[in-house]
Amino acid sequence: MFSSILSLGFGWLWYLFLFLGAGILLAFLLYCGYIHYIHMKYDHIPGPPRDSFFLGHAPILAKAKENQKLSHDCFLRWSEEYGPVYRLNFLHYVVLNSSDPESVKEFLMSSDYPKDPITYNRLFYLFGRRFLGKGLLTDPDHQHWYKQRRIMDPAFSHTYLIKMVGVFNEKAEELMEQLAEKADGKQQVSLHALINCVTLDVITKVAFGLDLGLVEGNKTAFPDAISIALKGMMESLQNPFMQYLPQHWAFVKKVQESADLLRKVGQECIMQRKQAMLNGEELPNDILTKILQVAEKEMGLDDEIMLDNFITFFIAGQETTANQLAFTIMELTRQPEITQRLQAEIDEVIGFKRDISFEDISNLTYVTQVLKESLRLYPPAPGTSRYIKQDTEVAGIPIPGGIPIIFSTYVMGRMEKFFPDPYKFDPERFNSSAVKPYYCYFPFALGPRSCLGQVFAQLEAKVVLSKFLQRFEFELVPGQSFNILDTGTLRPRDGVVCTLTPRKMATK
Repeated sequence: MFSSILSLGFGWLWYLFLFLGAGILLAFLLYCGYIHYIHMKYDHIPGPPRDSFFLGHAPILAKAKENQKLSHDCFLRWSEEYGPVYRLNFLHYVVLNSSDPESVKEFLMSSDYPKDPITYNRLFYLFGRRFLGKGLLTDPDHQHWYKQRRIMDPAFSHTYLIKMVGVFNEKAEELMEQLAEKADGKQQVSLHALINCVTLDVITKVAFGLDLGLVEGNKTAFPDAISIALKGMMESLQNPFMQYLPQHWAFVKKVQESADLLRKVGQECIMQRKQAMLNGEELPNDILTKILQVAEKEMGLDDEIMLDNFITFFIAGQETTANQLAFTIMELTRQPEITQRLQAEIDEVIGFKRDISFEDISNLTYVTQVLKESLRLYPPAPGTSRYIKQDTEVAGIPIPGGIPIIFSTYVMGRMEKFFPDPYKFDPERFNSSAVKPYYCYFPFALGPRSCLGQVFAQLEAKVVLSKFLQRFEFELVPGQSFNILDTGTLRPRDGVVCTLTPRKMATK
């Protein structure tokens, strides 16, 4: 009797497994059919051969990363080989890449094309922790974004930014004092790390009234938290399943802790400032105060959205400016004539002054050209994307709707047809009399979704770079490369390690 019941139970179990197996097989076959349908739908668009039916072009990019090569160089090669529009496949997803200036103009200059929700919604959370959320950078909803932008704009107005030049001078001067102690021609100085400290000191001071004192040697977890969070952002986009794989759990935990730290500090900062406003206390004249005052008139902003922008400001306002300055100094180590011309302009405009005025900055025309050329060749934010909702045509190719399209200023900035001799560092491309690039140069994006803080970033970059060139001669330590590392933003791979000596004019 018992054996009969047991036999019957195993029989039902067998049928259950058979049924589940058949269901899984059917789902797998249907998914294969869907991928095949997607291939048929979009394969009229040029593109490199897929490495895999399922993974598409992902293995090619993964191999480039393993070999310490930049994926953006793959995109550049494919743009030159397959034309102004090509497709890439990842599972059942298709992504367009465009180097067509007319498409850049159409998609970036109009509010009709939202940011790609597939990509930017994945930055809402970072391994289960809210990260960039729906801040200015990531919000795909144009109307919601526009409300935020309207509240943020006054804090980055021309008149308000002029008031911040004093902080730029103060923090940059602290960096120069630190560098002067190391300027013996022998000590090796990691300039990227130190510049990271000064740009973080600046953004925390002028945006949130926090004085971290990183340049002076104070220790805080902020720089590492930002770097780890950025790396986690990059890894999660490339491998969305990594949080479920045990070999990645230690890294995932670090990323979660970093995201938690940034939001915790942001929350404390915002709540303290709101309480100070309620108490009628004297408020710091910083970006946060201005935003909260405007937000109060505009019916406010959700606290979580404020935190999203707190994180966005830290990353966009610190990381990218530090990387731009590091790339510029790296390139100048092999451009002695350009360096001499820069120093001559700085000597004429600024002389021995320690405080650089807003008027001085306006007169640094060649410094401006050099920084623009640096952004062409080494854009810390290499590109942006938009979403094609409906069927359209791009560069003469019919495109079915429902896919993202990527525009890369890194790719277009290195293409011969847009910039002759593209690998030559030539600031004269941005001389006021030179022919202006036609929608192929957009290191801060273009149109309504262009970077809110671009003027802020370039003012700061001019102050720091001018003070550095005013005081020091510099050489790259032997063995340093000019390679680029992608950690969510582009940065110099080897840290721009230099030896410094005082400039003679600066010590007269």
